[in-house]
Amino acid sequence: MVTIHGQGVCGGIAFGKLELLKKSVKLVQKSHIEDTKREIQRFEQAKEKASQQLRELYEKAKAEVGEENAMIFDIHSMMLEDEDYISSIKSGITAQRLNAESAVAMTADNFAHMFASMDDSYMQARAGDVRDISERIISILANASMAGISSDSPVIIGARDLAPSETVQLDKSKILAFVTEEGSSNSHTSILARTMNIPAVIGAVGIMEDIFNGTDIIVDGFTGEIYVNPDMHTVLKMQQKKQQSDEQNKLLRKLRGVEPKTKDGQKILLYANIGSIEDMPSVYANDAMGIGLFRSEFIYLERKSFPTEDEQFEIYKSAAQKAIGKRVIIRTLDIGADKQIDYFQMPKEENPAMGVRAIRICLSRPNIFKTQLRALYRASAFGNIAIMFPMITSVKEVKQIKEICSEVQNELKSEGIHFNPDTELGIMIETPAAAIISDMLAKEVDFFSIGTNDLTQYTLAVDRQNPLAEAFCDIKHPAILRMIHTVAENAHKNGIWAGICGELAGDMSLTELFLAMGIDELSVSPGLILPIKQKILDTNVSEIRDKLLNKLLNKLE
Repeated sequence: MVTIHGQGVCGGIAFGKLELLKKSVKLVQKSHIEDTKREIQRFEQAKEKASQQLRELYEKAKAEVGEENAMIFDIHSMMLEDEDYISSIKSGITAQRLNAESAVAMTADNFAHMFASMDDSYMQARAGDVRDISERIISILANASMAGISSDSPVIIGARDLAPSETVQLDKSKILAFVTEEGSSNSHTSILARTMNIPAVIGAVGIMEDIFNGTDIIVDGFTGEIYVNPDMHTVLKMQQKKQQSDEQNKLLRKLRGVEPKTKDGQKILLYANIGSIEDMPSVYANDAMGIGLFRSEFIYLERKSFPTEDEQFEIYKSAAQKAIGKRVIIRTLDIGADKQIDYFQMPKEENPAMGVRAIRICLSRPNIFKTQLRALYRASAFGNIAIMFPMITSVKEVKQIKEICSEVQNELKSEGIHFNPDTELGIMIETPAAAIISDMLAKEVDFFSIGTNDLTQYTLAVDRQNPLAEAFCDIKHPAILRMIHTVAENAHKNGIWAGICGELAGDMSLTELFLAMGIDELSVSPGLILPIKQKILDTNVSEIRDKLLNKLLNKLE
């Protein structure tokens, strides 16, 4: 038996045969061509076919893993149409008289090197994307196709790494788990695996040895352990672990309809984070009590031009109606940083995470903001909609927002359009500034939602997407936890509620602490609703509150 150690990115136990997917090395033959017009035509045809493939992948991914996770293919489509990228390829053909395959390969190398050398981790990740779309074009030019699963029965997939397009194209019914030698926990593929609920391990160096192909292996997605040709003792041990996991999932399903309340009677709201109305079925299948975060920016990201008021209204209205009276908290436009949209024509920023993003765009471009607010208020007449504003840093910003909301309400009244005048307004606490003045901000709004992802990044000065800085990113840093506690206290002192919608909300090692802090709401991915509910039901807060809070506030090492 050989044991390979990796990092588990999606829990679960899988038994099966390993099938190694090795990309055929595309040896691009460089040749001198005479007919440059014909070669450019070959490239244009291949680009159009690649564009069609990406559109099909987007629709397939949206149906299987949701609109948010399918957005990578929309990003690839936009990169495919990038003028600099296309110009570089055509220049290679016309100026250097390269064949189309060589011109694409040369451009891919140049662009990938450029992206990889940038300081920003988001831009570094684009190196893989430009290689992915370039390999797609080269494959089309060479009349090659991607290797699929050869086995007729389900297998465990092994690969050096898997691009999002490769993951989606694989026949899901034949995948028991996947293991890669490379990748990161925040990669698109890891996110897709978690959404598809397929056990996955990354960083499993050594799994691609040819001798392992076709062998029996066990994948432990919880611990990241992989057992190749396991002995009987290991098989029995892992079978028992899988049985326990399966039984736990069955028990969790019995919790549907049970109110999330601790043993001593403390109640908490369990909401879900979603990216589109297509995610609604999974929300209620997992018994969420409402939507704690509807990411409205994906309405903008999936388009080539600004969505109209009516287009947005129909989406928000549909979400409100499908929620059947449950609260739907819609976050206003949150682009910038790692979410760029060409048609916004934003000036290039050296450090976009610290630049004009989210509410700063809305306040500096009030026409865009008012269009979204009109759509939201109109939809409020059809259900329990609440509006939440991201990246707040001052009371002044909140007062500006409320003035614009008042203008929108007056416009709608004068036009005879119905809306709910008591629509709740909340803000995200995701900057240290907002956390520190949360006592002042609480007087201006109806609720807080703590976005721990950005709060962690801005507090620790660590880019959480940067694998080189991962060792310095302590998501449970006492500064973060103390801020959350302070925000909850300030909310309650001013008669409003406070929730958490960032990644920490789904960390069950912190659930008891959040209950002790008095957090009112946790908003997580739909699949975490029932496990967290079980944790809440098993907790007696009165027995642990003093101990946990004393440790947090007074006895930190």
